[in-house]
Amino acid sequence: MLRRGLDPVYSPPVTDHETARSRPVYADHGSGYFDVILTLMCVVVIISNIGGSKGVQLGPITTDGGFFLFPLAYILGDITTEIYGLRAARRAIIMGFAMAILAVGCFWVIIALPGLTDAYSVTHDAQIAGALGPVWQIVLAGLCGFVCGQTTNSLIMTRMKAHWLERGLVGRLVNSTGVGELVDTVIFCTIAAPVVGVTSLGQWANYAFFGFLWKTLVEYACIPVTRRVIAFIKKHEPTYRERLAAAQSTA
Repeated sequence: MLRRGLDPVYSPPVTDHETARSRPVYADHGSGYFDVILTLMCVVVIISNIGGSKGVQLGPITTDGGFFLFPLAYILGDITTEIYGLRAARRAIIMGFAMAILAVGCFWVIIALPGLTDAYSVTHDAQIAGALGPVWQIVLAGLCGFVCGQTTNSLIMTRMKAHWLERGLVGRLVNSTGVGELVDTVIFCTIAAPVVGVTSLGQWANYAFFGFLWKTLVEYACIPVTRRVIAFIKKHEPTYRERLAAAQSTA
């Protein structure tokens, strides 16, 4: 029996009518792999929120400065959910945005601190305020979008794994990514639009459509790598190997 307080997913005793084979397998997050993933997610969220305050025009495409990095947060979320379960994924989401809020609080303090009065310092302080001042609205957009989108993403991953177990990983990644990114992008672009200079409905549609398309295609393109990373961690996570072996032995 697993201890309810320590494991990301509690597994009740196996009965005659329910073998371990019928339930998905998840690892404890006591090893260093989960810590690395969690740290990377927090860093990605903070940097994406800073970059997201800059509007970017790439030919006909309207986007923001965090567009190239943010898909990594969803890839890390997929890895967390597949290996450690829904509870661990929620913990990663909460920690990522707690750190983002902490960063915004620090930016406010930095901007509010009295600066030097020489010409260079006055110009430099104005640039800092201009660059970091609007980040709180990007954080709000990211908080609403990522929490809703990543929660949707994780729920789809866990529901599909409960049905297919170790099979169908690519299907889980494809389906969860599409729906999760759609939810995230619509919410994020709606709240963040004024900060990045998007003022018309046409610009918003361009911003949302190409943002969704880009992030989704990047994640799809990374699926071969994501699969290999997941396979590597599953192979080297002791608790995952033990529970998978136990599940297979009771089949």
